[in-house]
Amino acid sequence: MLNFPLFRARKRLAWLVPALVAAALAVPAAARATPALVIEVESGKVLLADDATKPWYPASITKLMTAYVTFKAIRQGRLTPETLLTVSANAVAQKPSKMGFKAGTQLTVDNALKMMLVKSANDMAVVLAEGVSGSLPAFVAEMNSTAAQLGMTGSHFANPNGLPDPDNVSTARDLAVLARHIFLDFPEQADLFRIPAMKLGTAVIRSYNKLIDRYPGADGMKTGFICASGFNLVASAKRGNRHLLVVVLGTQSGRARTEQAALLLERGFQHSWQIFGAMAPTVEALRNEGGAPADMRAQVCGGKRKNTASEDDDSPSMGTTTAAGYVAAGMGDLGDRVTGASLLQNLPPSMPPVEVFVGPFPSAEALAAAYPPPPEKKKKPAPTAKNKGKKGPTTAVIDTSDPTAAPDEKPAAKPAAKPAAKPAKKPATAQADAKSAPKPAAKPLPKPAAAPSYPTVPPPQ
Repeated sequence: MLNFPLFRARKRLAWLVPALVAAALAVPAAARATPALVIEVESGKVLLADDATKPWYPASITKLMTAYVTFKAIRQGRLTPETLLTVSANAVAQKPSKMGFKAGTQLTVDNALKMMLVKSANDMAVVLAEGVSGSLPAFVAEMNSTAAQLGMTGSHFANPNGLPDPDNVSTARDLAVLARHIFLDFPEQADLFRIPAMKLGTAVIRSYNKLIDRYPGADGMKTGFICASGFNLVASAKRGNRHLLVVVLGTQSGRARTEQAALLLERGFQHSWQIFGAMAPTVEALRNEGGAPADMRAQVCGGKRKNTASEDDDSPSMGTTTAAGYVAAGMGDLGDRVTGASLLQNLPPSMPPVEVFVGPFPSAEALAAAYPPPPEKKKKPAPTAKNKGKKGPTTAVIDTSDPTAAPDEKPAAKPAAKPAAKPAKKPATAQADAKSAPKPAAKPLPKPAAAPSYPTVPPPQ
């Protein structure tokens, strides 16, 4: 028997969903929130899109493209994971976050990739770029040609690490396209993105992606931050036979991006495709906007933080953003009780810290040699019988009553002004001063004279 109310409801929704799809494909009229996007990896279907086509600074998420180009070079046989790369002076000059190895240090492609993705090391991104393409400009050109091949129409890269540059621009839509291609084109490299921590010598360096080992099913990807971009995150998670990607850009703290990503992933996993899945648009169908990227410097840094990349932030959440753009039919809210923070927990470690090293194999000597020596601190020499009164800055105390008298040099740390000020209260003759001089003689020089060689007179009126 036909259920007419249900039939009519489905008929109305069948008319509504294409309208929502058309709205998703159209250029948004104005900014409503910072960008957010949720897609399904296998199908590319969009579950949620809010300002996903707006230009944005990707910051260190740029390193996903650096990794993709490196993976492509490995597959083409241009180098192997064991190929040794050399740290150049250009790599050393990169701003933090970085490993800080000195020029001339060698390490494998595999270790450079792990350090770049876990530590978000800007110097390692340059090491990979120069090792893959021979020079930094050649690698950047390869990044942009690869972006064009992947259909990333709203992206342009100016460097391999995402440090501030007005020409380093992307969109949430393009970053989702790139992340999806990493999983589909290079599934053998997926484990690199889910490393929770790495061990270098005795130091343990943890990933900035706080979803790993805290949100059930999270299996990595990449964070990013500069003042102009705010806090960015591309996150991947699997649950059952579903694999989702979420892109969150421009939050005001590291904790906010983590909690917002967890909430969006949970909404995505609760969504049902039974009726509406076929009607959802694909991420490739979204059309990128033009214009200049938003600048989050005033909201995020407020003049208190320099414009350099820094991912080590876990400030309190500044609130979450409710998507006002396209939301796939059947993807409802989770209720007021479910928040991003409530979805995070301390899970058992998915793997122990992964060991990384410099050189072709682990070596404590090679690691110690990889770091430049610390700058020497200038220490003041300890006073001895030989150098007391001879080294260091001095203050001369001259007896004005005798123009031929030589200065009496004493260390600047203990000027002789105070002992000379006492006779001002009780003026006396030179003969009386000579008799009452036990206080200055209490701290004699190495070879003190039996008595002062000149009289002390009161200061002039």
